[in-house]
Amino acid sequence: MNRRQFIGTLAGTAAVTGLTLAGCNRQETPRDSGASAKGEIPTDGMETRTSKQGDKVSLLGYGCMRWPSRRGRFQQNENEIDQEQVNRLVDYALEHGVNFFDTSPVYCKGFSEEATGIALSRHPRDSYFLSTKLSNFDSSLWSREKSIAMYHESFRRLQTDHIDYYLLHSIGGGKDAMDTFRKRYIDNGVLDFLLEERKAGRIRHLGFSYHGDVRIFDWCLEHHDEYQWDMVLIQLSYVDWHYAKEMNPRNTNAEYLYGELAKRGIQAMVMEPLLGGQLAKLPTHATRLLKEREPERSVASWAFRFAGTQPMVMTILSGMTYMEHLQDNLRTFHNFKPLNDEELAVLERIAAEYANFKLVPCTACQYCMPCPYGIDIPGNFMHYNSCVNDGLVAPNEQAPDYRRLRHAYLRSLDQKLERERQADHCIGCGICLDRCPQRIDIPKELRHIDLYVESLRENLD
Repeated sequence: MNRRQFIGTLAGTAAVTGLTLAGCNRQETPRDSGASAKGEIPTDGMETRTSKQGDKVSLLGYGCMRWPSRRGRFQQNENEIDQEQVNRLVDYALEHGVNFFDTSPVYCKGFSEEATGIALSRHPRDSYFLSTKLSNFDSSLWSREKSIAMYHESFRRLQTDHIDYYLLHSIGGGKDAMDTFRKRYIDNGVLDFLLEERKAGRIRHLGFSYHGDVRIFDWCLEHHDEYQWDMVLIQLSYVDWHYAKEMNPRNTNAEYLYGELAKRGIQAMVMEPLLGGQLAKLPTHATRLLKEREPERSVASWAFRFAGTQPMVMTILSGMTYMEHLQDNLRTFHNFKPLNDEELAVLERIAAEYANFKLVPCTACQYCMPCPYGIDIPGNFMHYNSCVNDGLVAPNEQAPDYRRLRHAYLRSLDQKLERERQADHCIGCGICLDRCPQRIDIPKELRHIDLYVESLRENLD
């Protein structure tokens, strides 16, 4: 494809339906205050769901993957978490009824568990529920000894003698997914070990988080009688419900995943209810549809209410980096209001329009990072998506606003990303491919962006 042909393909992308969507940054930024509900936040009235063992779990769960950092970004192998701010967020969450905290050994460059443990250990152990994962992604960690060592390290970092909810992390991803799953958990006896730990009470609930190959998801549920899964973490939003597969053929619609769990009485935990922040701010006409019905509620609240309307959802995880995120979400989950049929139809309309976009389906989870060549992979995707959504992508050189759009795109790109971290530095090594839970063809998408940027730079005045 030459550059002129490539530019032509963007015309359909930028003008598909008139619905524009806000991109999200690699680390969440505060939501538009104009879209957030106001008013005092009560300390009681948090919606709860009862777990298999009788726990009263807050429907809003705290996802600890996006703790605030002191310098605005995380450096590899350097703890940049702002512990003082984490403590304030945790204290406020507990005070207002949030009692479920989900983390992993790999979140925040490996420092999330420690920060979470420090903040929570200042409170009585029976006032909260801990969730973490066996994140033995790398083949160097597949041995029984190293996997079990990771498991024990989580106890040390979290400063606890038991873990309430423990998950096999991100099953179904990468090449040869079934073979990988067996090597991570079955052949090495690690799953048998975890089942024994559950019997001993050091794990109270055992489950898995799912990304990728639906055959692994189905296999695990077919063996439910053997493993007795207590819960499963799935991606669920009002867009994913019917259109996950349409946006990415390798994904699975959330309606199917949730339905298969419900058939077996397995509770769902929800991740990415806002699609990496993209459903927190919608274009004018979509926002108007929601504001006409609930003027005081934020746009983001609709996505949380959609997930919470499903009765087998136990908790909905939100990575709340800022106090504003936490406060807005608390308003949604206190005196929780499920969606009615008319409201569900409105969200279905918005979701159908969203699915027509050919954006990069990146949620900025950071699993692809670090890139050995220094590229900020999610940063490139988020900038591109945001510019498409905001109408800053020029459909062709003959467009009336071509010069303005060209300069606006390049100016914003250089402001967001240093040159050495932009898409043109990708050599197509493919190291990132097996890490992506959305199974994005990352080198292909980076090349797509690089071609566009190169064409803009060639035509600079």
